[in-house]
Amino acid sequence: MAQTRDDNTIAGNYRRILARIRTQEEHFRRKPGSVLLLAVSKTHGADRVREAYAAGARDFGENYVQEALDKMALLEQTPHPLTDITWHFIGPIQSNKTRDIAASFDWVHSVDRLKIARRLNDQRPELLPALNVCIQVNLSNEDSKSGVPLSEVESLCADVARLPRLQLRGLMAIPAPCQDHAQQRAAFKPLATEFYRLQQQFPSLDTLSIGMSDDFDAAIAEGSTMIRIGTAIFGARG
Repeated sequence: MAQTRDDNTIAGNYRRILARIRTQEEHFRRKPGSVLLLAVSKTHGADRVREAYAAGARDFGENYVQEALDKMALLEQTPHPLTDITWHFIGPIQSNKTRDIAASFDWVHSVDRLKIARRLNDQRPELLPALNVCIQVNLSNEDSKSGVPLSEVESLCADVARLPRLQLRGLMAIPAPCQDHAQQRAAFKPLATEFYRLQQQFPSLDTLSIGMSDDFDAAIAEGSTMIRIGTAIFGARG
């Protein structure tokens, strides 16, 4: 089959991955359109974000606060401001960055301790809606990775749910790299099981943020509602 002109562009990449997600939704009998594609734009400039936006992307993930703030400012400039982007902070959170995160992002995926949750709550501007929050879980209990142990997720969810300027939305995890589909599913399954259990206790819990470029098929099979893709959309890091 002949290649189309946008096969190797950011727009082509975005559309191709989105189509694959929709195919996997059907394959695993998920509701059509139930999995959101989060374009991870960290280390990529505003022009690349505009390209993905033109292809239909509206949700973008960032790891570095100052880089993200600079990018947001550029994208809001006239004559073509992008004002309907939903910004997700997905990186480790430093205490001295919580004010900027609370003021500038719509979602935070990487809350793993109550101290950070309280700071985000206290620093969220009153004029903005509540900040959407996911609890980051360390599935493999690796010291080098952020996240709360699975056994402590319920307690932290309860603490976050009591904070008025935060909206508890879901769980997020980054499992250890693995290329085997069955093993990937096995790694995701405990988190998915806990997610479904906690939904009975926390009605606002509707987001399972798992799955990246190498394992998103397995993540969709296990119930992911949000896939985080960077390099496969934007190419090598800028």
